[in-house]
Amino acid sequence: MIFQGQQFTVSRHAWTFMGAVALMLLVDFLPSPPLLKGGEQLIELTAAGKASLGILAFAVTLWVTETIPFPITALFVILLIPAFGIKEFQSVVRTGFGDPIIVFFIGVLLLSAAFTQSGLGTRLAYYIVLKAGNRTDRILLGFLFVGAMMSMWITDMAVAAIMFPLGVGLLKGADLKPLQSNFGRALMISCAYGPLIGGISTPAGTGANPVAIRYLYQLAQVDISFLTWMSLGLPATLMMIPIGWLILLKIFPLEMEKLPLENSQIKTNLKTQGSLSTNEIKTLTIFFLTISLWLLGPFINKITNGFVNLPIEAVALLGGLSVFLPAVKILSWKEAERNINWGGILLIVAGISLGMTLYETGAARWLAWLLMGHISAIHFVFLPFVIVIAVALLHLMFSSNTVTGTIIIPILIALAHDLKLDPWIIVGPAAFSSSLAFILVTEGPTTVIPYASGYFSIRDMAKAGIWMTLAAAVCVSVSVLTVGTLTGSY
Repeated sequence: MIFQGQQFTVSRHAWTFMGAVALMLLVDFLPSPPLLKGGEQLIELTAAGKASLGILAFAVTLWVTETIPFPITALFVILLIPAFGIKEFQSVVRTGFGDPIIVFFIGVLLLSAAFTQSGLGTRLAYYIVLKAGNRTDRILLGFLFVGAMMSMWITDMAVAAIMFPLGVGLLKGADLKPLQSNFGRALMISCAYGPLIGGISTPAGTGANPVAIRYLYQLAQVDISFLTWMSLGLPATLMMIPIGWLILLKIFPLEMEKLPLENSQIKTNLKTQGSLSTNEIKTLTIFFLTISLWLLGPFINKITNGFVNLPIEAVALLGGLSVFLPAVKILSWKEAERNINWGGILLIVAGISLGMTLYETGAARWLAWLLMGHISAIHFVFLPFVIVIAVALLHLMFSSNTVTGTIIIPILIALAHDLKLDPWIIVGPAAFSSSLAFILVTEGPTTVIPYASGYFSIRDMAKAGIWMTLAAAVCVSVSVLTVGTLTGSY
């Protein structure tokens, strides 16, 4: 029976892989669709664009079904783009591995490894449990709330990087193993959901927000103030936090009501740990300095007239490398290797390469018009909901909310102009949605960072993400139609 079961599993995976290949070839070999009318232009889906969409279908199928390990799928993507003659192999590699996000991700993982190795992650996790209590549902809500509130002022990637080691420390302190605990799945997914939810609250929350504001001003002469943005974004965030919490509890029923750690035991464990060790102090100092530079980087750049430039990627790498310095020596390289998910890095590389390919071939623009070219026929009440869902579907192609916003928002402004609509009516919900990447791990580093913990699968993320995306569309719609109408900002 075991042999038969194993045979069935192999056969099923083989059929799924062949199905993904067949889907890719089908998309590539289908006749080119008719030209789309994009405003005053006719938009063509080129042969290269069609091939790119085929590769996208192949990758998404394998990532969601986890037929083969996701790093292998990622490497297939890197090979398939040049194999279909879309771009040269060298160009694909440079696009993926040369993106600064890769450096950010490596730096964050090194800092997280230092958190775990030094014992600081466990200590901070104990403190969180002491404040929230040891009830698992309250801890989950606490992680969502804290992540969302922090992301209002710090970029969502940075917040995920902060929450990640705390979550891992808590789970390891409770001796919960990867992929064996629903609480582990829900908690680590919350390390992504919290920052993503909070990122829409203010223009400072995520990179897509200032992109939308800049394009609205430059292309449509619409000036969106900090307060105007916040008046729509904050209510949507506050609605999504409890809804996201309930979704995670429903999708991943917690196997325990309380952590197997009583407050008295936690206090005993903290007492046993004693005062902060030298390595914990070093780790905390490096982490504090890294966060400070993330926050102060734009200000320092401004007061020095650009002489001192501190992009968050460089700061993250500097923080990560600092743990190896002779005077610091928190980690050895072997210890770092054990704590770094190199497969997650390959996932980001493939996502960036594929996203840029879709953009450069025009496939992204064609798809945007295909999904949203008829929004003028949609009733005003349903318009925000439809826009959020459409942009969320487009976001599946990209590995960055900033890239999503950069590609989609100029198109939507042109669309609004062609349809004689107020650009903010379309761009507002779209800008929010470009940051709400709940479905696929590949949609951005904010989701990849907690995924690197190994506590949840790509399928786990997708199961919760579909419902979370629908909920987000409802929350954004309610905020836009009620708050926006009352305040006159929409």
